[in-house]
Amino acid sequence: MAYFTSESFAFLRELSKNNNREWFAANKKRYEAELRDPALRFISDFGPRLNRIAPRLVADPRPVGGSMFRIYRDTRFSRDKSPYKTHLGIHFFHEKAKAAASVPGFYLHISPEQNFAAAGIWHPDAQSLAKIRAAVANGSSDWKAIKKSKVPIEGGSLKRPPRGFAADHPMVEDLKRTDFVTSVPLSEKEICSNKFMADFAADCRKMTPLVRFVARSLKLPW
Repeated sequence: MAYFTSESFAFLRELSKNNNREWFAANKKRYEAELRDPALRFISDFGPRLNRIAPRLVADPRPVGGSMFRIYRDTRFSRDKSPYKTHLGIHFFHEKAKAAASVPGFYLHISPEQNFAAAGIWHPDAQSLAKIRAAVANGSSDWKAIKKSKVPIEGGSLKRPPRGFAADHPMVEDLKRTDFVTSVPLSEKEICSNKFMADFAADCRKMTPLVRFVARSLKLPW
């Protein structure tokens, strides 16, 4: 079963060229039929698969406050006053989440420019980042296994070691990290395929060790 179609991508391409409230109001039913509703079905149907991969992560199909990020941008502190996001974001987050950015999970990004599946933790708060760094510094067996598997770890890094860690620490480059994520690139063809649900589940399963490491570092149930 295909959830997303060429019409889903066509809507996002047109939104990029017409990112204003008048156009969106005139095309809101298209948004609901071609993007929002397929995304909510995908989230709902992915729930049983997610439970087999990582039972403590949540697939929440609510249209507001669930796994699907709002399409409306927060422009209060941004120079870019475009009212709408031109991508679809879906986050399968840990059940203990208070702020989605401070717990591990899986993420799906769909846009005409770039598509990917990702896992880990992006921009964790200072307390969470300190716990993750402590796990790395203390020789976490989960982290050693990830390093041995050569999973590509992505995201930002500091130029200097964080406070409290020596420049000659054997894990100093990992301790400089401000994000702990990995990702798998996807194509529009793959996302529109009848196999996409199974393929996304397989990608999540491969990236699970990083999610597990972060959860255990934060003392979250796994």
